[in-house]
Amino acid sequence: MKIEKLTDNKIRIILNIEDLEKNNVDFKSILSHSAESQNLLLNILTQAEKEVGFYTKDSKILIEAFGSSNGQLIFTITKFSPGTVQTLSPKKKLNAKRKNLSLTNKNAIYSFDSFDVFCDFCSSLSDSFHKDIKHLCSNVSLYFYNDTYYLIFRNINPDFKLLKSFYSSISEFAHFTCASDIFERKLVEHGKVIFKSNALKKCAEIFG
Repeated sequence: MKIEKLTDNKIRIILNIEDLEKNNVDFKSILSHSAESQNLLLNILTQAEKEVGFYTKDSKILIEAFGSSNGQLIFTITKFSPGTVQTLSPKKKLNAKRKNLSLTNKNAIYSFDSFDVFCDFCSSLSDSFHKDIKHLCSNVSLYFYNDTYYLIFRNINPDFKLLKSFYSSISEFAHFTCASDIFERKLVEHGKVIFKSNALKKCAEIFG
C-alpha cells in the first residue's frame, strides 16, 4: 500500500493486487460496502494518520475509488472541516468509479456474476460476430474462481473493426476486472477452467 499526501486535506492511496487479496476485497466488494471493505477503509485512515499526519477526527470525508487497468485500486480521500460543506452527509460517503478499459490493452479480464449471465452474453452476440471472433483475439478462456466467472481475452487485436462495439456489449453483462498478467496466472493456477479456449463460441454452441 502506498500513501501520498496531495494537500493538507487530500491524500491518495494505491493498493496493488496483493494488498487487495490480503484484505479479501476487490472492486465489487468496495461497491457493495462489505464489512471487509469498511474495515479496509478504517485501516487506511489509521495508517494515513501514522505515515503522513492525515487526521480525520471530527471531519467529514469524501472517498473516491478508481479501478485501474493493471488491477490496482486507487482511493482519493478528501476531508472537510465541520461547517465548511453543508451538502455532505454526516456519514462517510464513498463514490466508486471504474476507469474504462483502454482500446490498446493486449489482454483483458471480465467477471460475470453467474454462468447464466455469461451464457446470456454469448447468446446476445450475433452469428457474424462469432465467425469473426478469431480476428478479435488469439484466445478466449473462462475460469471459475471465488464464486465468480472470469473471461480472459489474450492478444487483443486493437484494429478489430467491432472492438469498440464489443466492449460496449460486454459491459452490459460483465465487469472489467483488470488486464493484469499476475491475476491471470492466479486464475490459471487456482481457478477451475470451464472453457480453456474459444469460450464464447463453445458456450453459444452448447447452451445457445
